[in-house]
Amino acid sequence: MIQTIDLRNQRPDTATLLALIPRAVTDVSAASSIAQELIEDVRGRGSAALLDQAERLDRVRPQQVRVPASEIAAAVDSLSADVHDALESAIERVRAASEAQVPAPVTTTLGEGASVVQRWAPVRRVGLYVPGGKAVYPSSVVMNVVPAQVAGVSSVALASPPQQQFGGSVHPTILGAAGLLGVDEVYAMGGAGAIGAFAYGVADAGLEPVQLITGPGNVFVAAAKRLVRGQAGIDSEAGPTEILIIADDSADASIVAVDLISQAEHDELAAAVLVTDSPALASKVEEELARLVPQTAHRERVAEALRGRQSSIVLVDDLAVAADFSNAYGPEHLELQVADVDTLLESIESAGAIFVGRYSPVSLGDYLAGSNHVLPTGGQARFAAGLGAYTFLRPQQVVRYDEAGLRDVERRIVALATAEDLPAHAAAVTARFAGGEPPQG
Repeated sequence: MIQTIDLRNQRPDTATLLALIPRAVTDVSAASSIAQELIEDVRGRGSAALLDQAERLDRVRPQQVRVPASEIAAAVDSLSADVHDALESAIERVRAASEAQVPAPVTTTLGEGASVVQRWAPVRRVGLYVPGGKAVYPSSVVMNVVPAQVAGVSSVALASPPQQQFGGSVHPTILGAAGLLGVDEVYAMGGAGAIGAFAYGVADAGLEPVQLITGPGNVFVAAAKRLVRGQAGIDSEAGPTEILIIADDSADASIVAVDLISQAEHDELAAAVLVTDSPALASKVEEELARLVPQTAHRERVAEALRGRQSSIVLVDDLAVAADFSNAYGPEHLELQVADVDTLLESIESAGAIFVGRYSPVSLGDYLAGSNHVLPTGGQARFAAGLGAYTFLRPQQVVRYDEAGLRDVERRIVALATAEDLPAHAAAVTARFAGGEPPQG
């Protein structure tokens, strides 16, 4: 059901580990030409293109692209009490954790009359994408909207694919989550066309261009985000979900198995990886997978993901090699199920989010941990962070020097400008003290 990679009696270097890492085959560049056509279609024909794309790709034609505010309000009222309560709790917890991500302004005084203020300014307008497909993701509404609001973003637009089941509108649970957060600008549009609409705007739908686009999606969404980058900022090119579990012989094989299954449930390209120094645990996990997969609701999808090239059980000699493997992999979700978890945690460098111990499953982070579940995939955790309030903030330095402060550094600025053969740079300083025309170079 799941392949095994045996790294025992080896201590591979980083380059070797990177070559060994199991990954799904998802070529974003291969989807680029189709994504480009869809984006250009939206740029040229506006709402008509989005409606045509919905009819062709989502098999339903919305009555209009923008969802009426009355429909959003009705969706809030239609939420079940349990879902309403769960969403409110998720919003509260994510808001509290996101508030810790907003830095306070810091002033650095470098001398008399010389200071630099570090501040963080929010972008004004963002486009948040919530995928459709095999599942419904009101939790992604929370994870995208809340940190944007905490950061101080003043204009939020949300897009999600139209649903055939609901007459071409956005899924009502997604609309309900948006309504609870006070978002009333929601569009029934999906895929690459939606990303293009966010980036360039759609005048006849009242959609103004955004500065930043966030949220996961399929390979065409990822390709579109790559194509519009520069016109608008993006968070990342999110790909299929991943879980990597480091476990030793203290771990419960059934818990490890259910956690692997939980992420394999997303789609056939989801990655489920166990790294362990215990052959006995590895064997027990295989047995548990064989027992549990046939019992899960999405058994075909789970089985396909587990037998795919992106999933595996990796055997290592010790947890030091396990940490090396994980750091090279850079997993979206990393679970640590070992006896000495604090020592192992010190060795972990690269992960989107880290879940520590038996009672911290990835599912907790998906909904109510307070952490954000929009995380880097495909190894991007080696150099990028997950979504947070900081995603919507731009660091800016405010330079404030008075006459004494500038005079104190005048000679050194002139020396450096002269060394770089940029005399006008020097003149821009000396002119302030010359009392006349700036000296000619």
